[in-house]
Amino acid sequence: MVLVVPERVTNAVHHGGGTCTLARTAHPDSIEVTVHDPGPQAQSMRTPDRNDGTGSVGWRVANRLARTTAVTRRAAGGKTVNAPVAR
Repeated sequence: MVLVVPERVTNAVHHGGGTCTLARTAHPDSIEVTVHDPGPQAQSMRTPDRNDGTGSVGWRVANRLARTTAVTRRAAGGKTVNAPVAR
Protein backbone atom coordinates (compact mmCIF):
# COMPACT_ATOMS: atom_id res chain seq x y z
CA MET A 1 0.00 0.00 0.00
CA VAL A 2 2.81 2.37 0.90
CA LEU A 3 4.35 2.00 -2.57
CA VAL A 4 1.22 1.41 -4.66
CA VAL A 5 -0.62 4.64 -3.71
CA PRO A 6 2.19 7.13 -4.45
CA GLU A 7 3.11 5.31 -7.67
CA ARG A 8 -0.46 5.37 -8.97
CA VAL A 9 -0.94 9.03 -7.99
CA THR A 10 2.42 10.09 -9.45
CA ASN A 11 1.60 8.36 -12.75
CA ALA A 12 -1.82 10.00 -12.87
CA VAL A 13 -0.41 13.48 -12.24
CA HIS A 14 2.55 13.03 -14.60
CA HIS A 15 0.76 11.29 -17.49
CA GLY A 16 -2.86 12.23 -16.87
CA GLY A 17 -2.94 15.99 -17.15
CA GLY A 18 -1.72 17.15 -13.75
CA THR A 19 -4.74 16.29 -11.61
CA CYS A 20 -6.29 13.13 -10.23
CA THR A 21 -8.73 11.75 -7.70
CA LEU A 22 -7.69 9.03 -5.28
CA ALA A 23 -10.14 6.66 -3.60
CA ARG A 24 -9.41 3.78 -1.24
CA THR A 25 -11.99 1.19 -0.30
CA ALA A 26 -11.49 -1.31 2.51
CA HIS A 27 -12.55 -4.90 1.92
CA PRO A 28 -12.14 -7.82 4.36
CA ASP A 29 -9.01 -9.12 2.62
CA SER A 30 -7.79 -6.14 0.59
CA ILE A 31 -7.67 -2.38 0.18
CA GLU A 32 -8.76 -1.22 -3.24
CA VAL A 33 -6.76 1.72 -4.62
CA THR A 34 -8.55 3.63 -7.37
CA VAL A 35 -7.14 6.65 -9.21
CA HIS A 36 -9.08 8.68 -11.79
CA ASP A 37 -7.36 11.17 -14.10
CA PRO A 38 -8.46 13.19 -17.15
CA GLY A 39 -5.67 12.00 -19.45
CA PRO A 40 -6.58 10.01 -22.57
CA GLN A 41 -3.43 7.86 -22.60
CA ALA A 42 -3.74 4.50 -20.83
CA GLN A 43 -0.73 3.26 -18.92
CA SER A 44 0.88 0.11 -20.19
CA MET A 45 3.69 -2.18 -19.20
CA ARG A 46 6.93 -1.38 -20.95
CA THR A 47 10.54 -2.26 -20.44
CA PRO A 48 12.10 0.07 -17.84
CA ASP A 49 14.88 2.26 -19.17
CA ARG A 50 17.35 2.81 -16.37
CA ASN A 51 19.72 4.85 -18.54
CA ASP A 52 17.68 7.82 -19.73
CA GLY A 53 15.42 8.27 -16.70
CA THR A 54 12.12 7.75 -18.53
CA GLY A 55 10.90 5.43 -15.79
CA SER A 56 8.46 2.52 -15.81
CA VAL A 57 10.17 0.84 -12.86
CA GLY A 58 7.55 2.08 -10.38
CA TRP A 59 4.62 0.95 -12.53
CA ARG A 60 6.15 -2.54 -12.72
CA VAL A 61 6.79 -2.69 -8.94
CA ALA A 62 3.28 -1.46 -8.10
CA ASN A 63 1.78 -4.07 -10.42
CA ARG A 64 3.72 -6.80 -8.62
CA LEU A 65 2.48 -5.58 -5.22
CA ALA A 66 -1.17 -5.31 -6.29
CA ARG A 67 -3.32 -8.39 -6.80
CA THR A 68 -4.32 -7.06 -10.21
CA THR A 69 -4.21 -3.78 -12.08
CA ALA A 70 -7.05 -2.67 -14.34
CA VAL A 71 -7.00 0.43 -16.54
CA THR A 72 -10.38 1.48 -17.97
CA ARG A 73 -11.40 4.45 -20.05
CA ARG A 74 -14.18 6.59 -18.59
CA ALA A 75 -17.20 7.57 -20.70
CA ALA A 76 -16.82 11.17 -19.51
CA GLY A 77 -13.15 11.17 -20.55
CA GLY A 78 -9.96 10.14 -18.87
CA LYS A 79 -9.29 6.81 -17.25
CA THR A 80 -9.46 4.87 -14.02
CA VAL A 81 -6.65 2.71 -12.65
CA ASN A 82 -7.78 0.17 -10.07
CA ALA A 83 -5.40 -1.93 -7.97
CA PRO A 84 -6.53 -4.03 -4.99
CA VAL A 85 -3.73 -4.66 -2.48
CA ALA A 86 -3.78 -7.51 0.04
CA ARG A 87 -4.14 -6.49 3.68
